[in-house]
Amino acid sequence: MAAFTRLAIPDVVLVQPVRHGDARGYFCETYKKPQFDAFGVDLAFVQDNESLSREVGVVRGLHFQVPPMAQAKLVRAVRGAIFDVAVDIRRGSPSFGKWVAATLTASSGEQLFIPHGFAHGFCTLEPDTLIAYKVDAPYSRENDAGIAWDDPDLAIDWPVGPDGAVLSDKDRVQPRLRDVSSPFVL
Repeated sequence: MAAFTRLAIPDVVLVQPVRHGDARGYFCETYKKPQFDAFGVDLAFVQDNESLSREVGVVRGLHFQVPPMAQAKLVRAVRGAIFDVAVDIRRGSPSFGKWVAATLTASSGEQLFIPHGFAHGFCTLEPDTLIAYKVDAPYSRENDAGIAWDDPDLAIDWPVGPDGAVLSDKDRVQPRLRDVSSPFVL
């Protein structure tokens, strides 16, 4: 059975699937609904996404979708490694504007569950990092939103600085959290 560990913001959960290995390699169940349900993560995932980042220091995020297309995510590294971040953007939450992070590696198989009301982003730690993640709502351009990855108010301890980060044009111009009217209320 997978191990579930609540992080400093308890709604964000680190999941460690059990790997059954032998000389050939290993087998593991990366998602088993009854186990997640029993832990209180009762969602219907509707879309699987994949992201390849060629360079070390690629930062993707901080992204979220607004209701009615808000997304919860289950993220894992298929190849390589990432520093994965979740920022609480739920107004009224005692952890509003706070972040938690975990290093996810293909070699260890950790996963991070990020619920609704959180912005999500990651930084690649190895070249040719391949990320796979499940979401409980399909992508919606009209509901797509984000926050600046380097917002000084968040003070995220990224493993790369502004001069070393490889960013998309979209992520270069995201607003600071204080300039976003979050639709998420706790």
